[in-house]
Formats: sequence, C-alpha cells, structure tokens
Amino acid sequence: MSTPARVRIVEVGPRDGLQNEKAVVPTATKIALIDRLSATGLQTIEATSFVSPKWVPQLADAAEVYAGIAKRPGVAYPVLVPNEKGYERARAAGVAEIAVFTAASEAFNRKNVNASIDESIERFVPVLARARADGVRVRGYVSTVLGCPYQGAVPLADVVRVAQRLHALGCYEISLGDTIGVGTPAKARAMLRAVAAEVPMQALAVHFHDTYGQALANILACLEEGVAVIDSAVSGTGGCPYARGATGNVASEDVVYMLEGMGVGTGVDLAKLIETGLWLSAALGRETSSKVARARAAA
Repeated sequence: MSTPARVRIVEVGPRDGLQNEKAVVPTATKIALIDRLSATGLQTIEATSFVSPKWVPQLADAAEVYAGIAKRPGVAYPVLVPNEKGYERARAAGVAEIAVFTAASEAFNRKNVNASIDESIERFVPVLARARADGVRVRGYVSTVLGCPYQGAVPLADVVRVAQRLHALGCYEISLGDTIGVGTPAKARAMLRAVAAEVPMQALAVHFHDTYGQALANILACLEEGVAVIDSAVSGTGGCPYARGATGNVASEDVVYMLEGMGVGTGVDLAKLIETGLWLSAALGRETSSKVARARAAA
C-alpha cells in the first residue's frame, strides 16, 4: 500500500482530551475550544460524551456543550454514548453522529465498563439499530489494541474479532486505539494489517497515545499501510486513568506538521491549530504537550 495523498484528522481533544481533567473545565471554555477548532479546517471534532455524570463528572454538561457550539457546515461533531440511555440523551440534544466504545482486552473492559467484551457489544446492538432507523452515523472505538495495563499483551485475533464485529453491526468507521501508548511501529503495522484483512482499510482509523514517545512513528507505519484517518488531540491532552503513567493523545499539531512535511493534505490550518492548543494549555494552567507548538512559541 502507498501513503494516502490526503488524511482526515479526527480531533478528540474536547472529549477524550478533557474527560480525565481533575479540575472541572467550565462549559464556556469547552464551547470556545470546539468553536476555535472548527475554524482550523478540521472536518471531525468529537464534542463530548453522554455518559453518566456519576462516572465522568467532567462531561456532565454534555447537552449544554453540544447546544452551545456553533456548528459549521461540513464539520461533523460526533459524541460518545455508552448505552441506549446515553443515545436518547444525545438525540434529545440534536446529535447527528455518535460513537460507541469497547476494548480488545477482556481485563480492561471489565475494569473500564464492568462488563465483558461481548456484554459491552450487546449493549450497542439496540443503539445501532435505533441509529440506523434514525439515520445517525456510528463510529466504533476499540481500545487496548496493542497492550493492556492488566493483562499485558493483547492477542491480535481478539483485536480483529472485536473490530470485525463492530463493523458488521454497522459502524462506518473503526478507530483502533493504543490506549496506554505501549505500541511500536512494527507492532502497529502488524495489528493494522491483521484488522485490514477482515475490515476494509477505508473503514479504519488509528488512535495513538504517546506514553513511550512512539505515537508519530506508529502513525507513519500505519500511513504506509494505507490508513487515511488519524485520531489526535490538540495540545496532546488526555490520558488513561486505568493505566499507570499513560500520557495524553498524540498532539494534533504534531500530526499535522508531520503530514505537511510529507506532502499529505489535511485541510487544517496549522498556525490556527497551534494557536488553539496554546490557548487551551493556558486555560488548563499548564504547558502544551505539543512539541511543534513549543518550538514555534520559542521561535
């Protein structure tokens, strides 16, 4: 496979990036962040999650955030939903695209959502049926595809089985996530090849965390296999609360900089993205995790 000429960035900062912040991020800040991201040329911005406020207090304002953002034509604002109740709340807020999530690791899934992989997928069956009837697009997330903090290595066959199942249920796209950031390029490539043998490459995305500093290298390896959708978070926000030492998502700024250097189109204005990341890091009271933003700011 050859590297795609164009890549779609799925910006997950407003949801995956902020959901584990200890201090509550004001609703107005979340809305302003999404509006700033909308102005950069991004086509897909994951806005929030309609999960129980008891489990994720940071996202208790999901309906207010979704109602408050200025939705630009041509930009998708998917939200994460854990179950049918979350779907109903999302639809009541006017959501037109959702995402569902499970893990390739049994141990992780039980810790994360208190259910087996099969049980978690069964929860999605009525959600996907309703989404299909409502004309709502559904994206699927598979986490821990390259390692689990509880069971260690995750068999490739498990990753393939879960991705295949979500695709068969109607998810238009499957995001393959290295949740704890332990993957290396050879393992990332092998994982993607295995999944792509059963699920079309055009229906796959990759989602890397940068715990071991391997995220960009892993993305490059997957680009060379033909993947054309990459998840990332502005300013490198995020992390996994269940994985010791797991740092944030790969920074969107760093991904766009690398792709521009390769001559791969994204439609994203890097300068505006850097500006947004610096604005967010100031709002969160810490330095950006984007190396590109740090270098540009220093220059």
